[in-house]
Amino acid sequence: MENRGSLESLDQLLAYAVRQTASDLLLIAGAPVTLRIGGALSRPAGAPLEAEDIRSLLLPVLTPAQTQELQRNRSVDLCFHREGIGRFRANIHYQRATLAGSLRLLPERIPTLESLNLPPLLRRLAEARQGLVLVTGPTGCGKSSTLAALLDLVNTNRHDHVVTIEDPIEFLHTNRQSIIEQIEVGRDAPDFASSVRSILRQSPDVILVGEMRDPETIATVLTAAETGHLVLSTLHTNDTSQAVSRILDSFPAANQAQIRQQFSLSLLAVVAQQLIPAQATGSGDKAARYPAVEILMASSGVRNLIRKGEDHQLYSAVSTGRGEGMITMEQSLAEMVRTGRISREMAAARCFRPEELRRYLKE
Repeated sequence: MENRGSLESLDQLLAYAVRQTASDLLLIAGAPVTLRIGGALSRPAGAPLEAEDIRSLLLPVLTPAQTQELQRNRSVDLCFHREGIGRFRANIHYQRATLAGSLRLLPERIPTLESLNLPPLLRRLAEARQGLVLVTGPTGCGKSSTLAALLDLVNTNRHDHVVTIEDPIEFLHTNRQSIIEQIEVGRDAPDFASSVRSILRQSPDVILVGEMRDPETIATVLTAAETGHLVLSTLHTNDTSQAVSRILDSFPAANQAQIRQQFSLSLLAVVAQQLIPAQATGSGDKAARYPAVEILMASSGVRNLIRKGEDHQLYSAVSTGRGEGMITMEQSLAEMVRTGRISREMAAARCFRPEELRRYLKE
């Protein structure tokens, strides 16, 4: 009966978060229930949570295996569904020797590029037959949603065998034109690297790797992208050139020439994104955020720069590659300012090259 009451209390909090159009719910001992709305923390009125409150709210969500993982690693990732409320991704962990939780609200429906306000030209990435597409950006910038939208385009328009490897599975895809298998690390497979190797023997056309965490996974992904598969994956980098450097720096210097050659041939595109709060309009919609995107397409010039080790010139290639579908973060931010979606001040706070942003805003 105690567990039932705990779950009902958590459900009430989750339902409240949904009504407030929050993206995240934070449960931390010593602080009141905290929501993230429109990218900013908003604390509703309430008493600080006690350590026992957190335990009674979160522990009933875990399966026995997840409870063991939490005790072993002091952290566990999972997704769960609440009937009539929604689907949620959670990280339950310890801090100051007490349990804490960060819960992300996931859309009930698979998002589209249009609903995410992403550039329509990204659609061409879902039409490619082989190559590596990387979506990069900080935590909470919408990488998983972008990948889900691309995968849904494949599912809607292509007769393919699609296999995803995720930790945990966030968006549940149903078979349409394609057949989709979703593998969860820790439940269906021991890790990303071994799962990718196994998948290559399962006749896939499209592979989604939730995150490339180690050199072994990266090497296997590059091989898959080079040998006739479309591979979608993510990295935690701020811009496209950093993503290229992160991939290459994962390998020892002795292997750089070989990896650069392989990467230059397998890369299709890198999309870096961040979510920017909308400009205040007086409508009271605090949750509106728009994606600013930087897009690097693997043109012949970009491939040549990667092969030659001239990564420092990639930004210049992106800034002059509009005709090939490329755009820098500063160009994207400037366009969003000109269309009134975000304020000039917010663009300045989120750009990486202030002088470039000022130049584009004057044009």
